[in-house]
Amino acid sequence: MSARFGRSELPEPQARALRSAVRLEWASLVFLAAAITAVYLVMGSSQAMKAAWIEDLLSLAPPIAFLVAVRVVRRPPTREHPYGFHRSVGVAHVVAGVALFAMGMFLIIDSATGLIGAEHPPIGTIVLFGEPVWLGWPMMVVMALTIPLPIFLGRAKMRLARQLHDKVLYADADMNKADWMTAVGSIVGVAGIGLGFWWADAVAALFIAGSIMWDGVKNLRSAVTDLMDTRATTFDDTEPHPVAKRVDEHLAELPWVERVGSRVRDQGHVFHIEAFTVPRNGRTPTLRQLVEARDGCIALDWKVEDIVIVPVEELPEEVGGSDDDRQSERNR
Repeated sequence: MSARFGRSELPEPQARALRSAVRLEWASLVFLAAAITAVYLVMGSSQAMKAAWIEDLLSLAPPIAFLVAVRVVRRPPTREHPYGFHRSVGVAHVVAGVALFAMGMFLIIDSATGLIGAEHPPIGTIVLFGEPVWLGWPMMVVMALTIPLPIFLGRAKMRLARQLHDKVLYADADMNKADWMTAVGSIVGVAGIGLGFWWADAVAALFIAGSIMWDGVKNLRSAVTDLMDTRATTFDDTEPHPVAKRVDEHLAELPWVERVGSRVRDQGHVFHIEAFTVPRNGRTPTLRQLVEARDGCIALDWKVEDIVIVPVEELPEEVGGSDDDRQSERNR
């Protein structure tokens, strides 16, 4: 069996999940287009509504980045791109993170300026069916209508992000959470103005802006560290990904392997792994043994995109060749 690098196809369960994710992202774009239009028509001079409107605009970035990355990642590897185009997922993650962080900072400064300057945002009236109506009521109704769907979309995307190991999809699910929290904050801010608390609007806007900036910080940090080839983590960056341990355990069970240590590079949906093995008694493994070891590792998890098994005399320190490891080996 010849080596394959930069494989662009996914196993059928993940392929189905990806198709579902694409449909969800298109549904998100349609919903956001309607929400952006509705909020713009009623936002008036409210800082909280303005922040919510801009937050909805920013919410377009992750779905668009995801859809573009999905198209690019399908390209087969070339001589110029021997690893394939899986890194497009990471690039899309950076784009989404930068947009969130930059706009969050802008909104914090804008909202804080209004709060410090004690600006009293006026909310006027409109005429509906021949009767004057306080504009705050349509504002709160529109924001209330934007709450249920982001909750559903966020939960569905979170489940698919876990299945696909897709950090852009995870960022979008996180953004959906920010969407409904923003809607709640806007309702509170507008209601506060109606009750005579002029500062409630600016405080709600600051809360929304802080949420946006924090989402940007988390996603930008995650995206940059992944592109710098840090140790592969789970889709939500909470812990090292278990596939590295599984690969090491599998190789350690082979009769010709004395010790093993791997380094795992997150390529996007999939991983590139370099497994360093110390052969028993210093005997070089045969080509057949190496091929069987490689195929066994690939069979462990669909994310093992390609793996290089390197026989070495001693493990590099970065993958387990520390003094403690050598001491434990001598104590066996």
